[in-house]
Amino acid sequence: MSTDGTPGNGSPVNGTPGNGPPGNGGVALEFPDVESLQDLGILVGRARTLMDQGSVRLQVTGAVLAAWVCVLPGRGLIGQGVVLGLRTMPLAGLHGAAALDVTVPLAAVSDRLARRSSTGDLGTRLPVPPMENSEPWTALTPARSGWEPVGTVAADELLEAARSGITEIAEGAPEGSGALAVAALRERVWGRPVGDGTLTAGAGLAAYGLGFARPGTEVSVFRAGPWTRASTPIGHILTR
Repeated sequence: MSTDGTPGNGSPVNGTPGNGPPGNGGVALEFPDVESLQDLGILVGRARTLMDQGSVRLQVTGAVLAAWVCVLPGRGLIGQGVVLGLRTMPLAGLHGAAALDVTVPLAAVSDRLARRSSTGDLGTRLPVPPMENSEPWTALTPARSGWEPVGTVAADELLEAARSGITEIAEGAPEGSGALAVAALRERVWGRPVGDGTLTAGAGLAAYGLGFARPGTEVSVFRAGPWTRASTPIGHILTR
């Protein structure tokens, strides 16, 4: 990840993706202001509405925190169809470690944020949860460079694809539907092309669920190798 907010190459700042420093429970992120910390909380909260038992990958490079979440896990060894969400936030410092690249439960971060609220803590330091998750999608982080612009897509198209898909899945997979049938329906719905086919409805789900797109705006689209990136001032959606 670069400091201009574009996705990084996934090179772990700590050696191996998902493996933090020993004694990770003592590591803390220091934000420059409460608003930046709240940005992380908003991302985590929205991600939990899409995948409650999911994880967030926290990568620190210099004075920037990259927070990655998985909206759709994809399939196969290459993660075909994976949809990731990325937000970057400024950091004032990292305490307890020289570098950080960990994948932790969304719920654990939510718990720490809730604890801050319950105690009226107005500080800007957030302890990193000591527990770590192993997620296949963390090995699929896209390249740092080589992104080429391929056009724009109306945010309204992405948002409508998400709303329509959510309705279709709810109606097509009533209570009692088998897991395989539900998975097949989800794959079919979220794999549909949007607009000129540059993006899929899965990217729309991320734009809608994570709050990355605003009605009436345009979403910039880039491509690098097998990856496609949809970027807005709020965040990035990455698919392959």
